[in-house]
Amino acid sequence: MANRLAQTTSPYLLQHADNPVDWWPWSPAAFEEARRRGVPVLLSVGYASCHWCHVMAHESFEDAAVADYLNAHFVPVKVDREERPDVDAVYMEAVQAATGQGGWPMTVFLTADAEPFYFGTYFPPEPRHGSPSFQQVLEGVVAAWTDRREEVAEVAGRIVRDLAGRSLSHGEEGVPGEPELAQALLGLTREYDGKHAGFGGAPKFPPSMAVEFLLRHHARTGAEGALQMAEDTCVAMARGGIYDQLGGGFARYSVDREWVVPHFEKMLYDNALLCRVYAHLWRVTGSELARRVALETADFMVRELRTAQGGFASALDADSEDAHGRHVEGAFYVWTPAQLREVLGEQDAAFAAEHFGVTEEGTFEEGASVLQLPATVVPEEGARVADVRARLLAARELRVRPERDDKIVAAWNGLAIAALAETGAYFGRPDLIERATEAADLLVRVHMGPVARLCRTSKDGRAGDNAGVLEDYGDVAEGFLALASVTGEGVWLEFAGFLLDIVLERFTGEGGQLYDTADDAEQLIRRPQDPTDSATPAGWTAAAGALLSYAAHTGSEAHRTAAEGALGVVKALGPKAPRFIGWGLAVAEAWLDGPREVAVAGPVGGELHRTALLGRAPGAVVAAGEVAEAGTEFPLLVDRPLVGGAPTAYVCRHFVCDAPTTDAAELAGKLGGKRGG
Repeated sequence: MANRLAQTTSPYLLQHADNPVDWWPWSPAAFEEARRRGVPVLLSVGYASCHWCHVMAHESFEDAAVADYLNAHFVPVKVDREERPDVDAVYMEAVQAATGQGGWPMTVFLTADAEPFYFGTYFPPEPRHGSPSFQQVLEGVVAAWTDRREEVAEVAGRIVRDLAGRSLSHGEEGVPGEPELAQALLGLTREYDGKHAGFGGAPKFPPSMAVEFLLRHHARTGAEGALQMAEDTCVAMARGGIYDQLGGGFARYSVDREWVVPHFEKMLYDNALLCRVYAHLWRVTGSELARRVALETADFMVRELRTAQGGFASALDADSEDAHGRHVEGAFYVWTPAQLREVLGEQDAAFAAEHFGVTEEGTFEEGASVLQLPATVVPEEGARVADVRARLLAARELRVRPERDDKIVAAWNGLAIAALAETGAYFGRPDLIERATEAADLLVRVHMGPVARLCRTSKDGRAGDNAGVLEDYGDVAEGFLALASVTGEGVWLEFAGFLLDIVLERFTGEGGQLYDTADDAEQLIRRPQDPTDSATPAGWTAAAGALLSYAAHTGSEAHRTAAEGALGVVKALGPKAPRFIGWGLAVAEAWLDGPREVAVAGPVGGELHRTALLGRAPGAVVAAGEVAEAGTEFPLLVDRPLVGGAPTAYVCRHFVCDAPTTDAAELAGKLGGKRGG
């Protein structure tokens, strides 16, 4: 019999709807039930494509004896961290403070007042490597709850007081300047892996936001070292196993420092951020590899993540069925020499094995290899590589595909909109701009509804119940602003303005600091506030970037002041932890450069407009269109006449404007870009 999760829209919660555990979704009713019964709450947090979440579910939550014990002594509550990042953030902070580490699945025991008193992540079904079994943990918590209730209450109270004292206020710091950004660059240089590129050791994550900072820093200062680190990292990832050499798109991270073996789940946010970064790398270097990877990643998102409603699904699982019917990680993606021979025949298989680094001993498990590009393609072999690749991809399509998490997350779709719009504009792919516009339409229609307040998720065209958090407002506004620049449709600028006004009204504190939840959102044990960029831009830095761009478009002093207040945290953290505030540093580069405001009076998609979009000036905003039509929608186009009847570009910065130009090469020079065509 299904439990209460059967009524939810989250694919992750629905995976647990048939567990014998009597799960509740996060709700006041669950805590009222715990109070009525006098029992603690077991909070279990995970997400649909999380490998160890599946393992713990199979080992413990599908076990009837464990479920009976859980149901008798607890009120079990299941949360999808992607639907409720606020709940996840608050309790993850507590887990990390208490244990020094965190991760998913996250297991937290709470009082009926939602105060945490015992923590963990994955617990095995029997004692292992010094870790107690899940059953032992449950019995230990019940014993403490029954025999030492006052002590439990005291611990819970102390944890909540400690969390409450962690409020951040960096608005008074002022904006980061040259010294802080130079220090951040030095910090990244120290952590750079000179042998394999990227930053730090294993596991190694794609540093998309740090690379964006490096590209912008190079554009503003000419620092060659910054460009070298950015380019070498992008090349290493594109040649490694973290990149899908057949179907395009990136896996979540590499388990080794050489980028060989990935954790195979593919997330929308990684691919959106990396697609945009590779497009920006091409804009600087003209690299054919960067162009190919940007387009293949865009095509991957459209082909494999786009939903029937026009939005983009959250993720593809790491696991799928192999040829023997076993559910294993990476089964869809890896190859043995024998499998190559079966598809390609002897000679082409030998060629493919050498080209993609497939060995008899294998680079992954059970003699299988993750495809890489260990060597540069020789031009005369290009056609053969393309043929082999196409045949392998066709054969792979016959395998059992990984499951897809179909929910639409507003923030991640905002990132995808920005990436697809810009990639489409750079490479003459209007279809990608159309896909971006359709996703933006879905966000307006389903996620914003009639009141312009964002909801976090939707599924099958139905809005979820959870309010949007700061990253949703920041990233969706970022996507809308990019779409406005590319399409010349000012309505996207207006929609961004609606969202950013809510950021000013509901998410901003006294000293310019930002909060992850609105002031009228559900009250948790603390109001979450995390300024660090992890897998995605923090709400804090995403909002700072969108506020700054919107201010450049409109001249709004309120939005520029808010961006300035938000950048204080970058001044504080950038020099100390540059890897964890990469997007904040990228926004700071735009701030130091102006950002520049470019008005193109002339046809959308014309040579001058394309040249403006290809400009490398950090965070430059572009408004394009016929003056008479777009004057009110794009403030930058007001009173911008054509010169001599020809399309004309105006470049301004800090209230100072250059002489207008009708020459694409001259415009490219002003923006540090190449001439469009």
